[in-house]
Amino acid sequence: MLDKEFSFIKEHIQYLDKENLLVSKANIGWHLDHSLKVINNVFTTLKESKSEEYQQKFNALRSLTFTLGFFPRGKARSPKRVLPPEVILKKDIENQLETAIKNLKAIDNIDKNQFFTHPLFHQLNKKQTIKFLGLHTNHHLKIVKDILK
Repeated sequence: MLDKEFSFIKEHIQYLDKENLLVSKANIGWHLDHSLKVINNVFTTLKESKSEEYQQKFNALRSLTFTLGFFPRGKARSPKRVLPPEVILKKDIENQLETAIKNLKAIDNIDKNQFFTHPLFHQLNKKQTIKFLGLHTNHHLKIVKDILK
């Protein structure tokens, strides 16, 4: 899970400072750092959640987004806890990547009804959270690819 994405991130760390303002206000380092922060923060939240508190509810926006398989660009704002710092260091990205790989290997130990609460999609159980992480990560990696064109 996310093996290709992690390989892509590792290969593109060297382009941290590359930017293309026609594609994104943020440079490649921002997108890589943000993607990894989301994976690691979401995993921590999922791991610490209590499955008995999970409430399955229909969410039209979630259903549409998950069915389409992508997020539109420039529509959502990131919570402060997953925003990259002003200065993004290669070593920080490498450390976050290492943590993300370990976290996703440990996801099998999580109960199917442990959950992460997204600001727009609301409660996502384990399966939905994994889907979200894939969509979110690929959203930012597509932007990285477009910056490099």
